[in-house]
Amino acid sequence: MPLRAFEIEPPIDKPGTAIPPTNWYSSFAAAGLRNPEVHGPASYWLKVEGSFTRALQKQCVSSFHVDVQREGFATPTLEEARRLGIPFRQLAWIREVRLCGDGKPLVLARTVIPLACLKGEGRRLLNLGSKPLGAFLFSSRDWQRGPLETGLCPPSNRSFSVAERPALARRSLFSNKENALLVGEYLLPVLYRRS
Repeated sequence: MPLRAFEIEPPIDKPGTAIPPTNWYSSFAAAGLRNPEVHGPASYWLKVEGSFTRALQKQCVSSFHVDVQREGFATPTLEEARRLGIPFRQLAWIREVRLCGDGKPLVLARTVIPLACLKGEGRRLLNLGSKPLGAFLFSSRDWQRGPLETGLCPPSNRSFSVAERPALARRSLFSNKENALLVGEYLLPVLYRRS
């Protein structure tokens, strides 16, 4: 059955749901020169090896769930297309979720999955629903994570408080033998500013 193209709904203008514009740095140290908060309590989350979702689950006292905000075929940003090495304006499956622990959103995540990744076993990526992406990626030896990049999200002109929007993020490419997808995780301050 052919894949149908449709646009993802525009971001809802409410706290804790929109993926902010981000400046990406290939090294943790370079991002730290621009924003010293990178070296504070958030550094653990920016450097987590292995499954980020699994690390979040371990921090939760009572519950963890994935709250799907948007998913569907859409056009990645120019920067995302360049990072993935795909033509600009080529559709990809884009999935935006909130990772929630103990009833609170802790992380916003955006995954860009080029069409080439959606063949064979990769078609399962279209039907993850509320399952974590990491469960798919880390259960297969075919997918390998590339180096982590650190992202800084400039302050927004929206009227959200600092606690309601990400200031720091991380992302990496996951590659199999032929293709790659891009996973970005945007840390909400409640995650690393816990008392």
